[in-house]
Amino acid sequence: MSEKNFTAEERDAMKAKLAESKTTKSRAKKSPEEVRSEGAAEIAAKIKEMPEDDRMLGEKIAAMVSENAPHLMPRTYYGMPAWANDAGKVVCFFKPKSKFKVRYATFEFEAPANLDDGNVWPTAYAVTALSEADLTFLAERVRQAAS
Repeated sequence: MSEKNFTAEERDAMKAKLAESKTTKSRAKKSPEEVRSEGAAEIAAKIKEMPEDDRMLGEKIAAMVSENAPHLMPRTYYGMPAWANDAGKVVCFFKPKSKFKVRYATFEFEAPANLDDGNVWPTAYAVTALSEADLTFLAERVRQAAS
């Protein structure tokens, strides 16, 4: 595929992923506490860069994930706030709508999430606002996904 097949936003995400791969390798010799601290700082910085509507959602989601699955490691994933399991595999992430200039933000789960329920289950949720009930709903999914 040529570069023309990707949007500028997609190319930026791929560049972010490459940088994250380098960061992951450099963290191999660090303590889990150092890795967690650096990952939390990266997430906070990414959220701070977001437009206000995405930033408010990102802050709430980051707090909710940290509270309900404190064992997940904060990091970025294609330049977005994410949380990974002990094997370093992303379990969940927040995709702000501004990232790809779409209608709504999403909170998504990757394959390592323990959400399997029968033949069909959701792996992404559109997020336009977050009430306490919405956060409770997502917190249940995060606890299950991270189990």
